[in-house]
Amino acid sequence: MVLLENDAFLSELTRLFQKCRSSGSIMLTMKRYDGRTKPEPRKGKLPEPSEYKCLIRANLGNKKITTVVNPKDVNRFHMAYTNVLKGNMDGLKKKDKKSAAKSKAKATQ
Repeated sequence: MVLLENDAFLSELTRLFQKCRSSGSIMLTMKRYDGRTKPEPRKGKLPEPSEYKCLIRANLGNKKITTVVNPKDVNRFHMAYTNVLKGNMDGLKKKDKKSAAKSKAKATQ
């Protein structure tokens, strides 16, 4: 897993979207991150960190990239991140409403 800076992560994410355009899928994960790299033992209650960071991962097959976003940079990063997602999610298929209505009618009977 490669830990990248925020801007490098966004450019690499764009490249991953270009790779998977014909086939495959990208798995995106976003979670709270407290900065620890090793687990702590359960002996006592640990003090909570004053600020949490945001850990974002992207996987395409065996290619994995990661970035950590600081609390002060979240708004700027999130705007750029949503622009990348909006620009690359144009290949999604629309759900067929007729088949969905048929399956719903069968489920109620």
